[in-house]
Amino acid sequence: MKLAFLNGQLIPESEATVSVLDRSFLYGDGLFETIRIHRGLPFCWKRHWDRLALGSRSVGIQIPRSEAALREIAQELIHRNGCDDGVLRLHLSRGVGRRGYSPAGAESPTLVMTTHPAPETDPTRPRRWRLVTSAWPLPAFSPLTPLKTANKLIAVMARAEAEAVGMDEALMLNPAGHVVEGTASNVFWIEGERLCTPPLTAGALAGITRGLVLELARELGVPVEEPQVEPGVLQRSEGLFMTLSSLGLVPVTELDLVSLPESPVMVRLHDAYQARLAAGE
Repeated sequence: MKLAFLNGQLIPESEATVSVLDRSFLYGDGLFETIRIHRGLPFCWKRHWDRLALGSRSVGIQIPRSEAALREIAQELIHRNGCDDGVLRLHLSRGVGRRGYSPAGAESPTLVMTTHPAPETDPTRPRRWRLVTSAWPLPAFSPLTPLKTANKLIAVMARAEAEAVGMDEALMLNPAGHVVEGTASNVFWIEGERLCTPPLTAGALAGITRGLVLELARELGVPVEEPQVEPGVLQRSEGLFMTLSSLGLVPVTELDLVSLPESPVMVRLHDAYQARLAAGE
């Protein structure tokens, strides 16, 4: 029997329900984290906690557990669900309050954790993605950009747009036409021996794997730049890949029907990521 954690209890996942008046359901008034589980342990737990805590402080939703307590509960959930390799999803909602946008009266946050099987991957040969540039623009940098909020309708529509034409992911742009990210991933490309990624000021989320890849690049001596560019620059690059917690680094073989090469720099970064994953964090 698969379990879920809901507001202090481990219960059968099939019985884990929240109120129809919950503000996350009504307004997207919440935060979430998607955490890789590897060998029965949550990978990059502290980084995810720090981002959740930042979001909690920023939007005024109290996390009803300490980091240590939540880590212990997460570990028990992972163990009891037998999830050696998979994904832990943590969702924090402001909870039930009065009708309307005002958060007044919502004083009991809803906290949910669930585990999910890992997407099928081969560490020696990561899956490849094909991308299409989305017609749905992301807002430029705002106070919500650094936060992983439950407001993801633009990403939902862009992913549906990509899937409708047989693509794996959508490349998101801001209103200026600059590359920002994928619907659920950050974007990197290679120019010469340089690793490039959009700046957070373009509207990109500070992804956990994005931050780790930037660290690995510094350790490997790979120069890093954060330019604001249009999609055509990526099509002319020497390699393109996406990063996300559930899959790590995903090479891109095609963007808007233009084929892309695989860069040796990306291969080095992929191998370094796999080594860090195996070592745990």
